Amino acid sequence: MGRTSLHCSLTSTLRITISSSLSYRSVSSSVPDFFTSHQQPENLIPPPPPQDPATSNPNPRTRTPLETQFETWVEKLKPGFTPSDVNEALRAQSDPDLALDIFRWTGQQRGYKHNHVTYLTMIQMAISGRRYRHAETLVEEVIAGACPPSVPLYNSMIKFCCGRKFLFNRAFDVYKKMLKSDETKPSLETYTLLFNSLLRRFNKLHVCYVYLHGVRSLTKQMKASGVIPDTFVLNMIIKAYSKCPEVEEAMRFFREMGLYGCEPNAYTYSYITKGLCEKGRVNQGLGFYKEMREKDLVPKGSTYMILICSLAMGRRFEEATDVVFDMLSNSMGPDLLTYKTLLEGLCRDRRGDDAFDLLEGLKKKDKMMNEKTYKTLLNGLHFLSRE
Repeated sequence: MGRTSLHCSLTSTLRITISSSLSYRSVSSSVPDFFTSHQQPENLIPPPPPQDPATSNPNPRTRTPLETQFETWVEKLKPGFTPSDVNEALRAQSDPDLALDIFRWTGQQRGYKHNHVTYLTMIQMAISGRRYRHAETLVEEVIAGACPPSVPLYNSMIKFCCGRKFLFNRAFDVYKKMLKSDETKPSLETYTLLFNSLLRRFNKLHVCYVYLHGVRSLTKQMKASGVIPDTFVLNMIIKAYSKCPEVEEAMRFFREMGLYGCEPNAYTYSYITKGLCEKGRVNQGLGFYKEMREKDLVPKGSTYMILICSLAMGRRFEEATDVVFDMLSNSMGPDLLTYKTLLEGLCRDRRGDDAFDLLEGLKKKDKMMNEKTYKTLLNGLHFLSRE
């Protein structure tokens, strides 16, 4: 009986406590914040005063000149701008980085797309500003189809790739795209760039034969496409065959020059003369040299020297001597090896006196022969004459 009354007493006490708590909360929630804040001043946190946005940052970051220029040009490009407007804005920039920022920003705007003109301008500016990585990226975008193709754009890309050693193969990828397109067939400039790029790799004989296949293919494709070569392109083809040396092919192109309305120049004759001498056909080489001189064309120094050496090794010393003096009359001088080949050849042919006399005559005629070269040649002749 005692436990039951105790339980009832506790239960009624608990109900009264909960009821009081709930009624306090309902009253508190219905009382305005103004009154509750006065009842509990210690918990009041005043709101921050409104601030002017212009003075919200006491130390605002100053815009750089590049950012200011960028914003100025962006404001100048009115809504609905065209590729012509963008191209004009790009060309007005002296800073390639600013031009690239404008190029990228405009490319992201709705309803606008770059064309071949803006890409060409941006690639040229990146190259001239030595931003080669950006130029490579732009080239890759064009290859992927970012804009309609054009011959000037593709030629500019080929020129850039040919000038970068590790992009050599990419140049031919662009060329293949031109071959497949009906609107951007390769031009004479295209073939000039590619031939020139191939010829720069003709530095060793075994390498020459590797790249000669490329020269052959390009030549056939050029003829098939109806592109008429000029003297410069024909000279590069002749040079390629002469360096291998496949002189017969070089001479065939030499004879075909008239068909294209081209006249052989000093480089044409020099390449063939040099190629014939390297092949051991000295008589023919000398014949081309004489024909060249009759036309008042002056050979290159390397052509002079290989002809002199070839004649001297064939014991044709008088003809070699004439070529030496002709070379000197054109303000060029043989190197030490060429002089030694001629003078020591005379000594070995038991014409030591002629060799000494010739050396003295060369010393008077060759203003570029220094004392060290003269003494080296003289000591060599003395040594051979004692044998």
